[in-house]
Amino acid sequence: MSPRPKPEPVQVVKERRDSALNALVRGVPYIRFLGIEFDRRGDELTAVLPFAEKLIGNPMLPAIHGGVTAAFLEVTAIIGLSWTLVWEEMESGRLDPRRLDPDHLPRLPKTIDFTVDYLRTGLPRDAYARARVNRSGRRYASVHVEAWQDNRARLFAQGTGHFLMPEGGLMRNG
Repeated sequence: MSPRPKPEPVQVVKERRDSALNALVRGVPYIRFLGIEFDRRGDELTAVLPFAEKLIGNPMLPAIHGGVTAAFLEVTAIIGLSWTLVWEEMESGRLDPRRLDPDHLPRLPKTIDFTVDYLRTGLPRDAYARARVNRSGRRYASVHVEAWQDNRARLFAQGTGHFLMPEGGLMRNG
């Protein structure tokens, strides 16, 4: 019986996972424009939309613009869905996140449709969202997203989207 391989140091595992997530997020300029960040705990992601004046749609209330809210939910769904694929590839050893660069990024799922329910006003403060993949196959995926601000139990918006999965797998050829 061969000896069991020594586990990687925690910091190495963490850096590998963070590197993969950063490469995934860096590949979408609109994420940077909105200022969306992702907090990773294991394989779970929480999207964070830090408040900025440019996000206000109605200065009289003031309220976060509905288009910003919809974009935040959709970005959370796409990155959440993509992260499940990257995680699987990375943890199996089929993907080395250190090799991800602007020319070699994972292909993202394409939105087929996305429905948003605006449940209450998005206040001028940070917002958070989490995506739950309901179904993910080779060709199609369904994702539900919930967004809140101060209280996780008081959602201000939620969305459901259907996505076309990247043809031929996660990684681009070349």
